[in-house]
Amino acid sequence: MDRLQRYQALVRDWAPWKVINLNPIQRGGILSPEARKAIVEYADGYSVCDWCPPKTPRLDRIERPPIHDFYNDLATFLDADATRVVTRCREAKFISFLMLKRARGGRYVVVDGLAHYSTFLAAELCGLQVKTVPVGPEPEFRLDPEGYHTAIEAVRRESGELPTAVLLTHVDPTYGNLQPAREVAKIAHDYGIPFILNAAYTAGVMPVSLRDLGCDILTSSGHKSWAAPAPTGILALTEEMVRIVLQPSQHSPVKELALLGCTVPGAPLIGLMASFPHVVQRVQRWEEEVKKAEWLAQQLERIEGTRVLGQRPRQHHVLHVRSEGLHQIAKRHRKRGYFLYHELKKRGIVGIQPGLTRHFKLSTYGLSWEEVRKVATAFLEIAEQYGIRTT
Repeated sequence: MDRLQRYQALVRDWAPWKVINLNPIQRGGILSPEARKAIVEYADGYSVCDWCPPKTPRLDRIERPPIHDFYNDLATFLDADATRVVTRCREAKFISFLMLKRARGGRYVVVDGLAHYSTFLAAELCGLQVKTVPVGPEPEFRLDPEGYHTAIEAVRRESGELPTAVLLTHVDPTYGNLQPAREVAKIAHDYGIPFILNAAYTAGVMPVSLRDLGCDILTSSGHKSWAAPAPTGILALTEEMVRIVLQPSQHSPVKELALLGCTVPGAPLIGLMASFPHVVQRVQRWEEEVKKAEWLAQQLERIEGTRVLGQRPRQHHVLHVRSEGLHQIAKRHRKRGYFLYHELKKRGIVGIQPGLTRHFKLSTYGLSWEEVRKVATAFLEIAEQYGIRTT
């Protein structure tokens, strides 16, 4: 095949929406039908820029398509004073760290021990050191909010100053634990430190209020949790943080310095906008989504040697499964750890990372009860097929 033809062949010969996809980083990002249509309409790179106001050329001020209105509606939905769409959640964290360091100084940020690796990269790129708050032992790996108090005091002893910011991962990507945001926010504010909530796995899939949780800054991922195409991230701010994070450029005063002017035009932004009504509706069904996750966790634990790690009962849709039974099968199967992936795929189920059997993650978000039952049946059938006892 000609090298250029390979790129044309990237279109898959199977439609991902015709199978059950359990991938935790994809369930909340599956596009709405409206988004699929909209991104074709706005696929050209600068397709939203025709009506950019010539005197104040900035993405958030475009009214046709209604980007300006969307930013306001998004702020209302998140109970924030302002929002911006950036390329990714990690960029939103980087922007926050950078501008807070410029405004407040400091050499440290304090984050939870289950924070995503990109949190550490964002801090490192800003020249900030990270003090982590440890989590408890297995199987739940709970976070004690008082650990933030201890970490802040450790920073003060070591550096003679308070941290630049405190960050909490609202739901961690490893175990899917929903963390105590209000308690951590109070500790940060008692010290006068800005509180950042990384809501990559929560905002967009469940009800989240910036003010109710005590956030100064909220970051999220459009392509993880807002049924949007990549790359999209969300930055939500209080009025005080707007003055710090969205400072105008001295060179081009109409532009916001930390955003380097404009951020995400075209299909990713339009896809996010088109899915927004769908997102507003689906967060109202959050309790049902949690019930599905807990029910599946119970079914998986019927397989001998299998346990779902993290908080119980479940408070989020991401499940971290540890299965010694499936791992023992992998040791003697000719496909080794890939046997589980192939057995599930034969049953119309994908999303479990190929090669993993002892530890793997999955999500039920947005699946129907019929689909969740099909997933449970598949795992139980596979276990029985290979001689693993089930209860």
